[in-house]
Amino acid sequence: MAGIVHIFHAGRRGYRQRVHTERPKPLQQYTTEELYNRFRFGLDDINYIADLVRPQLQCRTLRSHVLTVEEQVLIALRFYACGTFYEVIADSMGVHRTTVGEVVTAVSDALARLLDHFVTFPTDGQIAKVKQKFFLLGDMPNTIGVIDCTHVHIQAPRQREWEYVNRKGRHSINVQLVGDADLAITNCVVRWPGSVHDARIFRESRLFTEFQTNKPDGVILADSAYPLLPWVMTPFPTANTPSQMRYNNAHGRTRCAIERLNGVLKRRFARLNYLRVEPQGACQITLACIVLHNIVVHRRVPLSDIDDPPEPLAPADDLGPPMDWSGGGAMRDAIVCNYF
Repeated sequence: MAGIVHIFHAGRRGYRQRVHTERPKPLQQYTTEELYNRFRFGLDDINYIADLVRPQLQCRTLRSHVLTVEEQVLIALRFYACGTFYEVIADSMGVHRTTVGEVVTAVSDALARLLDHFVTFPTDGQIAKVKQKFFLLGDMPNTIGVIDCTHVHIQAPRQREWEYVNRKGRHSINVQLVGDADLAITNCVVRWPGSVHDARIFRESRLFTEFQTNKPDGVILADSAYPLLPWVMTPFPTANTPSQMRYNNAHGRTRCAIERLNGVLKRRFARLNYLRVEPQGACQITLACIVLHNIVVHRRVPLSDIDDPPEPLAPADDLGPPMDWSGGGAMRDAIVCNYF
């Protein structure tokens, strides 16, 4: 491959050459379809992402061979998309392995800072539309969100390794996600080790604290691992009447959105299936992918290989009857009586 040769003086030892390999230019050499396949985004979307993180990544050095913001974004997007080793990405992007690691860290941190801008719960003016979309999805009334946790598997950490072993015996971060009917993420918690139960993550989240104080105008659907609250609806452990059966069916069809969201997120960004980094780095990469996922939803970025039917509902972590806090059972009975 052709290279750029720089000759410089090295004192009494004489001259030596530094050869910089000419890097590929994906934005110029790939078609739109090839960009989607390799980076999960097209040209306009990549430029949009680069502009978002430019303030954090723009280098002030005048060295001639520094990575541009666009090149840094492409390296990170390739890492998120393909779940392979640094060396493979380094070879394909014409950089050193250590550069890939540094770039992924910098881009992930920059994207994670944008979380509050791209991950927001529906406002009062948006609630009615959100409820309508959920009702069209599964005939479940008054629904403003669906919630579940998903595990991002990681390598065994060097410190407090046992805390990250989940119920399946693998090391992971347990990530709580709330989504809407369009599969956009409206709330997330990304900080808990894999051994922590879904219900505890929920109870200690800001979402729980806020909605316990200020009840939302609607309900969030959850599986039986979560407590039954006036604003959190879980299924009946045993449907004893036709109405309860119809409620459970509608609940399952609607809550299926969060199962599909989890699946789409990990298929779109295959790196989230296993991260060879320490927990803090895994959390930053996960947050970056969450921001990118919502950019995909809002900009309607196509990706045909994940446009498939919803996955079957996963079993809850806790199959016992959900705890009824503060009249959740009465609210569920009222929904059954009025709608089913």
